[in-house]
Amino acid sequence: MEVVVRAVVLALFLFVVTRVVGRATLSELTAFQLILYVVMGDLIQQAVTQQDYSVTGGVLAISVFALLTIAAGHVTRRWSRARPLVHGVPYVLIRNGELVAETMRMERVSMDDLLIATRQQGIARFRDIDLAVLETNGRISFFTGQGASDGAAPPPDQLG
Repeated sequence: MEVVVRAVVLALFLFVVTRVVGRATLSELTAFQLILYVVMGDLIQQAVTQQDYSVTGGVLAISVFALLTIAAGHVTRRWSRARPLVHGVPYVLIRNGELVAETMRMERVSMDDLLIATRQQGIARFRDIDLAVLETNGRISFFTGQGASDGAAPPPDQLG
């Protein structure tokens, strides 16, 4: 039973850590960040199993993480108010060609990251962007006068 409690506590801790790190960071990991997450995984395993190297302990710990993931999915489907807490909400980074600096600071999106994303979408100038949205998965969707890019749906004012 101790493994279950430890797994729940550490799963919640990992959830908080990944939310604090920021979604822009999670969408494209640097080599250092990847190493950090791998090492963190090993440290979590040691903390959860507490030197229990048995197959049963490992299966139990993985099962708890899997059940927590399933439970989070069920909660977000059943109660819409839980969705922003579990999945996050999209944030506007550029509106009418102007940067939303406060959102960029809050979500820790650097100007370099934003410039890379615009170049990847073939956008030359910020003034060409009607709306840039940091999605919950860490990707940035751009809406220009020519329509949506990145496979995103059109802005709400252009729907039906």
